[in-house]
Amino acid sequence: MPLPSWSLDLRARSWRGLGNSTEVERLTKLRVYEYAKQMNMSSKEILTILNRLGVPVANHMSVMDDEMIQKVEQFFEDVKRRAAERRAQEMEKELRERQQKAKAEAQAEQGQSRAQAAQANGPNRHAQGQRDADPASTGAQANQPRRDRDSRDRGGAQGRGRDRREGAPNGSGDARTRSDRPAGQRNSNGSYARNGGQGQGDRNRDRGSYAGRPQGQQGHGDRANGRGRDGQRSASGNGGGARFPRAPRPPQVVAVQAAQQKPVAPGSQRKEKERKEREGYQRHEEFNETKLQRAPKRRAGKQEKPLPTEVTVEGPMTVGEFAKLLQREPAEIIKRLLMLGVMATINQDIDTDTMELIGSDLGVTVHVKEPVDEEALELLVEPDDPSELVPRPPVVTIMGHVDHGKTTLLDALRESRVAAGEAGGITQHIGAYQVEIGGRLITFLDTPGHEAFTTMRARGAQVTDVTILVVAADDGVMPQTVEAINHAKAANVPIIVAINKIDKPDANPDRVKQELVQYGLVPEEWGGDTVFVEISALKRLNLDTLLEMVLLVADMQDLKANPNARPRGTVIEAKLDRGRGPVATVLVQNGTLKVGDIVIAGTTYGRVRAMVNENGRRLKAAPPSTPVEIQGLNGVPQAGDQFVVYDDEKSARAVVERRLERERQQMQATARVTLDDLYRQIKEGNVAELNVIVKADVQGSVEALVQSIEKINVEGVRVRVIHKGVGAITESDVQLASASNAIIIGFHVRPDANARRVAEQQKIDIRLYRVIYDAIAEIESAMKGMLAPEYKEVIVGHAEVRETFNISKVGTVAGCYVTDGRIPRDADVRVVRDGVVIYEGKLSSLRRFKDDVREVAAGYECGMTIEKFNDIKVGDVIEAFTMEEVARV
Repeated sequence: MPLPSWSLDLRARSWRGLGNSTEVERLTKLRVYEYAKQMNMSSKEILTILNRLGVPVANHMSVMDDEMIQKVEQFFEDVKRRAAERRAQEMEKELRERQQKAKAEAQAEQGQSRAQAAQANGPNRHAQGQRDADPASTGAQANQPRRDRDSRDRGGAQGRGRDRREGAPNGSGDARTRSDRPAGQRNSNGSYARNGGQGQGDRNRDRGSYAGRPQGQQGHGDRANGRGRDGQRSASGNGGGARFPRAPRPPQVVAVQAAQQKPVAPGSQRKEKERKEREGYQRHEEFNETKLQRAPKRRAGKQEKPLPTEVTVEGPMTVGEFAKLLQREPAEIIKRLLMLGVMATINQDIDTDTMELIGSDLGVTVHVKEPVDEEALELLVEPDDPSELVPRPPVVTIMGHVDHGKTTLLDALRESRVAAGEAGGITQHIGAYQVEIGGRLITFLDTPGHEAFTTMRARGAQVTDVTILVVAADDGVMPQTVEAINHAKAANVPIIVAINKIDKPDANPDRVKQELVQYGLVPEEWGGDTVFVEISALKRLNLDTLLEMVLLVADMQDLKANPNARPRGTVIEAKLDRGRGPVATVLVQNGTLKVGDIVIAGTTYGRVRAMVNENGRRLKAAPPSTPVEIQGLNGVPQAGDQFVVYDDEKSARAVVERRLERERQQMQATARVTLDDLYRQIKEGNVAELNVIVKADVQGSVEALVQSIEKINVEGVRVRVIHKGVGAITESDVQLASASNAIIIGFHVRPDANARRVAEQQKIDIRLYRVIYDAIAEIESAMKGMLAPEYKEVIVGHAEVRETFNISKVGTVAGCYVTDGRIPRDADVRVVRDGVVIYEGKLSSLRRFKDDVREVAAGYECGMTIEKFNDIKVGDVIEAFTMEEVARV
């Protein structure tokens, strides 16, 4: 699958920060997944790059030499160079576009400002020319109020001014000479004296004097105070009245100002003022246009950033995270979800399918990238180089029915007494042994024969190369023999049938062969392909022939392994030793396990501190097909777990923590109660539970015992194993049993002193067993004892009502005659009227004459009352009965 261009670009951007100072360290040889981890990439991407470069690689476990690494890094450099060139071209193009756009906008704005300035200056020039042409009129009009000048036309301005001044004789002269007098001289003419006419004249002046006054007199001082045109109006008009008298200035100051002040023509003052106002207006417009130009540029910069058209997600994410990835507002994503009928908030998770629907609606392609599970990568078996493969010993499993001689056969092969050490002569857990025959090694696994260890036997079949099916010549094919055949066929393992106990008088090998033909095992002498060997494990008959056949079948399979590969294998058995701690029996299937390796087995990990073979001899290395006991794990692994060697302890700890977290989540999910489960339990009826705590000496026995308990089928009772473990029964187990009302089952283990003391105090039932039969039988009995007892109704007598008596505070008393049987005081009764039961309850009292009696026999009269029932009539029949418990079969 070719790598998309956008992915390479993103990778190039992420690699941009990698300079010479942060160059990836590499070894002489690196595997693909190790190099991908250093480069912060996935193995699939590295494989795609290598295939594109024409480098032959098989999978993520392939080895990369220096030349391959240099090719990949040169590829990265080319990608970075092309990305940089493409990015530089895009930036240069974008810069040219911005410059052209800014230049066009500046030209348009300059032309617009010139047009506005020309439009504003036209009327001013026309008015100024008229004033220059008639200087006498201009001088007279300069002293008039501004309102008069603004409102007049060319012919009648002074007439209206005279009409307005006629009502104010005392103030008219001041009104004419006010604007021509320098600032400060108006205090000498007494124009601020308080009288009616003067006040009126001041009010008339105040309406227009602020505009007609020459620049730099009164209005200048008001403008400096920040009051603008309103301040000028109040200073020229209101200041002239008697309400706010202005303090007189000193005479010398007035004289100096009068001497310094030069006479300025009124027309030139107006021109100067208009010019300054025009320049100020232009500067203000230029400032506003500059701000308007900047804001669109910033907005254009945001709009120019392209929205993504393709995104990659690795799993569910929140609405906010998805909106950020798409560079859109969360409200838009929530709106799309509402359109899809999904009520979601910004912090709610959405799955990948929903993200793909939203992306297609928005025009964005959403690619779902499956996360790479590092644990799955580590468990994958890498292909071996054929040149490094060497022959390995075959792994042989001895299977068959109980008491057919499996352990005896292995004992004969090992020339040791294994069966004597087992309780009851039955193998309780898997044993792994290695036997040397004729200079060649054969590894044997002795799986238990009892049906309780079906799981262990199936596990043994999965790791073996050849299966020896032991069948007793006197018993023939038994149920566990059929199970062993099915396990071997499911694992695709060749079967060698060993017909044992041929030395017995009633042995019939031909009958065994006839029975095995029905299951597809046809002897070679009958035209089939199954090897049959008649042996006697007790008498050591034909054992050499059996071993020769085992080696022959193994040679036909061409069994080989790579001793230089990463060590991996299977946990055969595990237990908790008091002196050595957790001990696991493992079978090395590939590679060479050495002391000091970091091993992960299930949810446990640790460094191999010691390795011991079946004879107690310490080993430093275990080649393929070698069973050894290892020490150094931090816990007891499960029998059947795969183990693999890791490079460092940190990675191993991280993998184990992830597995433990996954197990915790699964346990919480299974323990959660839903309404469906509750309804199902209601439909099933009242179900009693037996809580059990199982402790055993090895992990395989724990699993087998738990499965055996769960297979017990007793109607109405369900067993629940609340805890299982390896090792002695401790005080914590007793406390757990006390809190959960459970019983403790110990298999080949004993409680310590504290546990025994606490169990006696809290009345906790601890059952200890050495043979699996007894444990299963007693547990089944306990489960049957938890069921509600079965009851049978027994009729004990009948009585006929012949008279009734109504007694206050007592009720209806029935005078009865016992017709048959007897009427006990504590019996249940039914009232039968015309063959129909109208009431069922208990007797409240039973008397004969005036004495209370315990029972009344047949042929006697008595009086009785019934609890909560008074509708007794003559002729009713009272039937007495009891419920007797019946033993459950």
